[in-house]
Amino acid sequence: MGKLDGKIALVTGGGRGIGRGIALEFAREGADVAINYRRDRAAADATVADVQALGRRAVAVQADVSDCAAVERMTAEAIATLGGLDIAVANSGVASRVSAIADMDPAEWRRVLATDLDGAFYTARAAVPHLTARRGAMLFISSVGADMAAAGGAPYHAAKAAVNVLTRVLAKEVAGAGVRVNCIAPGLVRSDMGERLIKFVGDAIVQTIPLGRAGETADIGRAAVFLASDDASWITGKILRVDGGACM
Repeated sequence: MGKLDGKIALVTGGGRGIGRGIALEFAREGADVAINYRRDRAAADATVADVQALGRRAVAVQADVSDCAAVERMTAEAIATLGGLDIAVANSGVASRVSAIADMDPAEWRRVLATDLDGAFYTARAAVPHLTARRGAMLFISSVGADMAAAGGAPYHAAKAAVNVLTRVLAKEVAGAGVRVNCIAPGLVRSDMGERLIKFVGDAIVQTIPLGRAGETADIGRAAVFLASDDASWITGKILRVDGGACM
């Protein structure tokens, strides 16, 4: 018996990286999964096929999460296809280009916040009424970058810090309706984004992690299963840092 048997989940950015890892771990624990993508339909279809190979239903749903109307449509499509919504994961994110604040193009600031913060808000806004109806769970994915605040990464780190606050605010707003809201803040994970960072700064960054390795997408997926399941039935409004001890 899986921890998420009979549940229906929506994972934004679910075709690749951390989102894919979450979708697959949800399926292994018995959930059906709607997998959002923005442009890479092939990756989303591959994740759908892998979820189906685990014996669960899956559908790919397209939307740019920085577009509020598109997120509403995506959520409605997922619910119409799979029959409801018990878990929503606001995972979609983009990295920012390295730049000091004084030199930053305002368009770059807006580009990153539109996906990483606005997209999280739009996803929660669309999902919460349905989660309330089923006493479900909302998960956000932020980053330990919100705590480390590395120079040159202001848009990404600021957006992820805001997602942490969004988690706490929403948790307070919907607790009375039986909806739990939590956030996972990953450290360095071997996703597309993580591999680009390793390539940019060098392998030495891995040696700064106390547990001696970068994370795998399944590490984040298993944490998401825990927070979405009844094992976490008395946990809400929390930021779970899954980072190999990088941020203590």
